[in-house]
Amino acid sequence: MKLALVIRDYIDLKQAMGSRFHTEAVILKAFCHAVGDILIAEVRVEHVAAYLAGQGPVTRFWHRKASALQGLYRFAIGRGYVGCSPLPPTPPKPQSVFTPYIYAPEELQRLLQGADAGASPRATLSATTVRTLLLLLYGAALRISEALALTLADVDMAASLLTIRTSKFYKTRWVPIGPRLCATLAAYACERPSSLLLQTPDAPFFLSRRGAPVTRQQAERAFRRLCTQAAVWRNDGTRYQPRLHDLRHTSAVHRLVAWYQEGADVQRRLPHLATYLGHVHITATQCYLTMTPALLHAASLRFERYAHPEVPHG
Repeated sequence: MKLALVIRDYIDLKQAMGSRFHTEAVILKAFCHAVGDILIAEVRVEHVAAYLAGQGPVTRFWHRKASALQGLYRFAIGRGYVGCSPLPPTPPKPQSVFTPYIYAPEELQRLLQGADAGASPRATLSATTVRTLLLLLYGAALRISEALALTLADVDMAASLLTIRTSKFYKTRWVPIGPRLCATLAAYACERPSSLLLQTPDAPFFLSRRGAPVTRQQAERAFRRLCTQAAVWRNDGTRYQPRLHDLRHTSAVHRLVAWYQEGADVQRRLPHLATYLGHVHITATQCYLTMTPALLHAASLRFERYAHPEVPHG
């Protein structure tokens, strides 16, 4: 049986069972493109190894691709299309653990100032769109995909509430926002293109200059230019430069620092933060909160106050 047909049947089965299976479908179709539409029984170990290796060091995506292929071959073996899997029995370990970039307050300020300075009139996204998107990602700790999926109906300015639909974990959640962010979103809503088709409740909230939905690629390109202009980059040899998604990490870490500085019971508040971020388990939130010098300093001061309480002088 041809590889493309097996992949199609497998994707159809997974989606019929209720799985979104979008990323996995992209991975499997890319595998077929890389190997060629040959008989699945003719796929060799070296074909799989070459596809998994890709270019550059081993990253978590290597394991994502391997997981998708493992599922495909379980499906194929169960139906007698092949007798065994050509995947490597022992996966390699990533060369390094990915560390998100935590923006310093002054870097956030430079990014916003750069956005305020305005984009080229020929740019796809207006300066207001870029600035509003940055403030939303940081202020509400959203994923970029969640922000770009917002519709007019999802942004309830009167209630200061966002509705995030079918996010990463197939859940819908409500995200309350503060008055300043709410005012920013209300101002942007008034500046959006005014076509009647773009004012319906299901119309995208974020729009390009031409009134089209903002794509992730457009947002990433605009952000990369902005980082260059604002001199925001990392020079620690890490593979990735600061990303839009790191604004979400930064928001979570800054919230934790503020709680430490306020003397709050951080452990009791972590479940609330996990719910706000849309995490299914609190362990995901704990991994999200990367240790930074500011966080370590706040935690250290908190420990000192606990270990060495001040003794009043009589």
